[in-house]
Amino acid sequence: MDVLSLARRALETGPLCDPCLGRLVADRSFGLTNRQRGRGLRTAVALAEDDDFEAGEDCWVCENECERYDWWARQAASAVRGYRFESYQIGTRVPPLLEENDRLLREDVGLDPEAGELLKSEFNREVGKRFGDQTGAEVDFGRPDVLVLCDLATEEVEVQVNSAFVYGRYRKLERDIPQTEWPCRECNGTGINRDEQCSGCDGTGYRYDESVEQLTVPPVEDAMNGEDGTFHGAGREDVDAKMLGTGRPFVIEIDEPRKRDVDTDALEEQINEFADGKVEVEGLRLATHGMVERVKEHDASKTYRMNVEFAAPVEQAEFESALEALDGATIEQDTPQRVSHRRAAKTRVREVYDISGELDSETTATVEVHGEGGLYVKELVSSDEGRTEPSLAGELGVDAEVTALDVLRVEGEEESFEHPEFFREE
Repeated sequence: MDVLSLARRALETGPLCDPCLGRLVADRSFGLTNRQRGRGLRTAVALAEDDDFEAGEDCWVCENECERYDWWARQAASAVRGYRFESYQIGTRVPPLLEENDRLLREDVGLDPEAGELLKSEFNREVGKRFGDQTGAEVDFGRPDVLVLCDLATEEVEVQVNSAFVYGRYRKLERDIPQTEWPCRECNGTGINRDEQCSGCDGTGYRYDESVEQLTVPPVEDAMNGEDGTFHGAGREDVDAKMLGTGRPFVIEIDEPRKRDVDTDALEEQINEFADGKVEVEGLRLATHGMVERVKEHDASKTYRMNVEFAAPVEQAEFESALEALDGATIEQDTPQRVSHRRAAKTRVREVYDISGELDSETTATVEVHGEGGLYVKELVSSDEGRTEPSLAGELGVDAEVTALDVLRVEGEEESFEHPEFFREE
């Protein structure tokens, strides 16, 4: 069917606006809007039949919604006032009646139900272009900063403000600080146990007074004027361990931020001042949503420094021989007893990339281990009653215990955490 015959059939169905007429041939003549296509078809039909030209006014398909693109764009721009954003996406909730009209028009003229462009698609694009012009933001069909939904039935605008993300590395300079909030088990975080103040947490609901999360998230939440914040770490060190050296990668996610373009250098100073020497951060950068998954899932090796105490005197030669046996070794570890309540019972196989150490006395030593992610280094030392093989205690034939542990480095196995594609343009 040629376009002129198509236009005649369409105009015979009833009054049509130019956009609804033009959408039937939206896949033709790149560079034209559907309004221009419809106007052109209407003009061509009038010329071919030598009829008086009649502009499309009332429309039985869209019920004149196509004439309100400017109004909807103004409503959408008003709805996001107070939020700073760089990207957006417009969505439309089209009433069932208008969707049915759109389908019936194609059926009446003999077209496939998906031919040309549907009302919803054109509405998203036309309102989106105007919204972008008014706000200066760029459209993003992936994960925009804001998603605006226009409901044609209720004439309401809904706004979804997607989270903002800040990446960095943290050092935990004091022991007995968990990475995230640790609810009290005795009262399930309520602070109340059997209608009385919980003695396990003194009514706070938390097992520990502070966490890395509580020492870092509030300044970011304030800077971005957000509703809430969540801390995502690349693994976590034990509560009684320090995180030193190059620090551990993390992402702070801020819900419904009103501001995104924060000064990360200033924010770094604010966090470090707020944390009061207990935690410090560095290398803050604005990140994408993808960085959360990267931080959580990226394979990483870890380097640890441990203070070790032996149950009996150890000779230098024996110590060196034991370290040599473990250097580059493949370790089999059954789930350690200390984490069996929260880890599945299984045997894990991990590699020791490098191990070195010094005897500080006959019964104490300092040991440094670089190992594959997931290696339980405390059990590498103690053997965990034979659940880890080989182990330092097993090689020496002497019970050994880690009395203090510091994490020095957390680095990607194949590539760095800090890949450019996971950061926003700065």
